[in-house]
Amino acid sequence: MNRKMVVSRGFVGNFGVHETEKHDVMGIFKKPSIKSLGKKKRDMPEGLWHKCPSCGAIIHEADLQQRFRVCSKCEHHFTLTSHERIELLIDPGTFKETEGHLESVNPLGFKSYTDKVKNYQQKTGLKEAVLTGKGSICGAPITIAVMDFRFLGGSMGSVVGEKVTRAIELATAENRGVVVLSASGGARMHEGILSLMQMGKTSGALARHSEAKLPFISVLTHPTTGGVTASFATLGDVIIAEPKCMIGFAGPRVVKETTHQNLPPGFQSAEFMLEHGLVDLIVHRSDMREKLGQLFNFMLPKNAGSAAA
Repeated sequence: MNRKMVVSRGFVGNFGVHETEKHDVMGIFKKPSIKSLGKKKRDMPEGLWHKCPSCGAIIHEADLQQRFRVCSKCEHHFTLTSHERIELLIDPGTFKETEGHLESVNPLGFKSYTDKVKNYQQKTGLKEAVLTGKGSICGAPITIAVMDFRFLGGSMGSVVGEKVTRAIELATAENRGVVVLSASGGARMHEGILSLMQMGKTSGALARHSEAKLPFISVLTHPTTGGVTASFATLGDVIIAEPKCMIGFAGPRVVKETTHQNLPPGFQSAEFMLEHGLVDLIVHRSDMREKLGQLFNFMLPKNAGSAAA
C-alpha cells in the first residue's frame, strides 16, 4: 500500500490515502494547479488566475496581491484601482477623501450618457473617474488625485477636472504638496468642449500652486494619453512614470497615419520618454511610496501643512 503524509484535524501522521483524496490534502499546502480546475474555460474560477499581457505567464491572484500587482516573471505592472493606489502610497490612517459627492450630469444631452455613468458607478463603486483626498506620504502633507481607468477609461470630464482642480487649490491653501496619478484615455467626448476646458482649468490651478512655491509631482501610469497628457500630467515639477507604461497624446496608429513615417522602437513608452526628456524618473511600483516621500520631504517648505484645518 502506498503511504502518504497527510494532515487530519490539525495532526500530522502516516496514513494510507486513497488517490482521490490526494488533491484535497495537497490543497492545504499549495495553490491548486491550473490543470486541476478543469479543461474548459468556464470551469475556471473567475478572478483567481491572471495571464500577464507582456510575457504570457499565468499568475495566481495571491501572488499579484503580494507583489503590488506586478508580474513575478517580467515585472509587468498590472492596472491598480484608485483605492489600491491610495492604500499603497498614503500613510495609514491619514487619508481623507475630498469632493466625494460630485457627480457628472449630461450637459450636452449625449445619448445614453447618464445611463452609462450610472452603470460604471455600480461596476466600480466610484462616483467618477478620479478619487481625490488629502493625507501624508512618509510624513509629508499632500493632496492626491488618483485616476481610475476602470471608469470610462479614466476620461476627463467636468467633474474629473473640477475634482483635480479643487485638490490642487486645497493644497495651495494648506501649504501641501500635490501628487496626481494619471491613467486616462484623455478628454471625455460625451461632454465635448466642456471636457477640453478642464485642461486650462487644471493648468491654471497648478500655476497658482507653483507661485506659492509648493511642489507638484505627476505620476504617469498605463496609459496616459490625450488631453490629460496635454495638460496637468506633464506639468509636474518632477514627472515620474511606471515602467513600460504608454504615454502620448494620440495613439501610435494615428500618429503614423498623420506623419506618414515609421515610428521608432518603443515609441510612447516610459523608457522612450525618459530618454527624450519628458519623464524625469521611472520608478518601480514597490519603490513609489518611498520615492514620493523622499521628494516631498525635500521639496516642501518647513511650514508645510501649517495652514491645514
